[in-house]
This record gives sequence, structure tokens and C-alpha cells, in this order.
Amino acid sequence: MSDDAKLSIREMQAPLRQRYKDDPSGAMTTLRVRGGTADLSDPLHCTVVPDAVLGVAWHSGAHPAVGGSGDVPCSGDLLLGALVACQEITIRMVAANMGIEIERLEISAEADWDPRGTLAMGDFPIGLTAIRCTTRVALAEGVKEERAERLLRSAERYCVVLNTLREGVVVESGFSISTSDTGEAKRT
Repeated sequence: MSDDAKLSIREMQAPLRQRYKDDPSGAMTTLRVRGGTADLSDPLHCTVVPDAVLGVAWHSGAHPAVGGSGDVPCSGDLLLGALVACQEITIRMVAANMGIEIERLEISAEADWDPRGTLAMGDFPIGLTAIRCTTRVALAEGVKEERAERLLRSAERYCVVLNTLREGVVVESGFSISTSDTGEAKRT
């Protein structure tokens, strides 16, 4: 890794770190993703759009195990994709900050899921029951074992999605329904 790449990340982060130090409340960020924009006559597909990135849309659909066609990733795939993406970018940024060159990086995630819960077939869990993420990193020659271990510890520690899944987070979910007959909204 070149010193330029190492410095560029540190240089990019320096004003952010200073701003958050000077105004801790300014560090709080809200991420937003919206759905409901796809063809409502298709019950098996949807599109979600992140507010922060114009022109980007993620297409998703029902998994074949619950009747989907398998032509696009299911929401579980998107969740695992978020974990892999977060782990990869975290490793890359930590390595750049440490001046460590990565020669090869492989990350995979898999999850266990029983679709019978989603299909309301009885007392089966609804949702993923286990997730396994495997990360393999090959570093350039000459990186001491202590630094390599620090890289992996830091990458695991600072991966937002990994830690969110491990530690859990309060999830508020609100539903409102209006009917064309009454126009009244019902909350559940």
C-alpha cells in the first residue's frame, strides 16, 4: 500500500474526527432507505432506494422457497450482502490506515432459514436462525503477525453491520392502513 493511500484516508477522516470531537451531537447520522416504488401489481418483487445515493436502487424479490422466481436477491441475501460489504470496506479502511497491503481478500456469509415460519405453517421460527461470516485475508510479505492480528481485531471491532447483528438493536415498526372506502387510517 502506498503512503499516499494511507494518508488520503487519514486526511479525509481528520476533519470528521475533529468535527465530532468539537460537536459530539453532530456525529449522529440517520440512514434512510425507502420502498413502495415498484409495480404494486407484482407481489413477488420490490425496489428499495437509499436516500443518500441518488440513482441507486436495489431490486429484491421473494425467495423461491416461498414462491419467488429467484431472479433477484431476496431480502435475506441483501442482509448478508450488507454484512459482507461492511466487513470488506472495514478491513480495507483499517488496512489502509495501518499501511498494510492486502494481496487477497475473500469474505462469504451464509445463513440458516426455515421458510415454513414465513409460510405460516405452524410453530416455526420466522427469520434467520444463524449467520456465519468467514473472512480470509492474505497480506503482503513482511507484515508482522502482531500487526496482522491487530488488523483483524480492528476490522471485527469496527464493522457496523457485524456488531449490529451481534448486539441487536431496538427496531420500531409501525403500520398504518387506509381503505379507499373510508379513507380512515387504522394503526396496528
